[in-house]
Amino acid sequence: MTDIFTMHRGGAPLLISLPHDGSAVPEGIATRLTPSARRVPDTDWHVSRLYAFSEALGASILAPRHSRYVVDLNRPPDDVSLYPGQNTTGLCPIVQFSGEPVYLEGQAPSRDEIEARVDTYWRPYHEALAEEIARLRDAHGRVVLWEGHSIRSLVPFLFEGRLPDVNVGTAAGTSCSTALRERLRGVLEAQDDYSFVLDGRFKGGYITRHYGRPEEGVDAVQLELAQLNYMDEDSFAYRDDVAAPTQALIRRLLEAALE
Repeated sequence: MTDIFTMHRGGAPLLISLPHDGSAVPEGIATRLTPSARRVPDTDWHVSRLYAFSEALGASILAPRHSRYVVDLNRPPDDVSLYPGQNTTGLCPIVQFSGEPVYLEGQAPSRDEIEARVDTYWRPYHEALAEEIARLRDAHGRVVLWEGHSIRSLVPFLFEGRLPDVNVGTAAGTSCSTALRERLRGVLEAQDDYSFVLDGRFKGGYITRHYGRPEEGVDAVQLELAQLNYMDEDSFAYRDDVAAPTQALIRRLLEAALE
């Protein structure tokens, strides 16, 4: 455990990364944010709680303490767009998913500040991620890196209409084995409670694309959940009544990943 992230080390060949779970913003940054941004609304709220059951599966769990507004851990350090031609947010976001500004006028971070944030927050998380992947792969010969994400079901700035409930990203099938991708598809096709898509709007961010090397024993998968499936999207409150069946589906997906 550090001031930058928390790590639970498990014994199964499964590492769950939750790069947008953090909500802390250092005071020196927080005072420069707009009033709406100070609520850090683009947090992947409660995903640590949603995935807490996976400790019983033997999973390792890595989660940051700080908000994506400090630095987005799922963006490349050179800030090259992951979705060319589409609206998105960057390494140190200056626009919210609502389209509103993150910073007060004239308060956005400079290039030097962005580089400092990468050194302070981004690199330690990725070093821990790489080390845990190596540890688990050395122990088992393979490892599944599972990227746990969530987002509001309606975000016109990013996509049209309502997002499917379950969005699985495998970088168009390149970040994990075909067999794993098809097992996940099978789990989703066997149920009728949640709409789903494979490699739709969310194909996997930097972490999925960078670390997924199925030919080297590292399968990477991103799961982007529509937040209404486990929380109230307006108040950000966790809802056990809708979260429990969602957790059951996530469990089935993780068990399929471990087969």
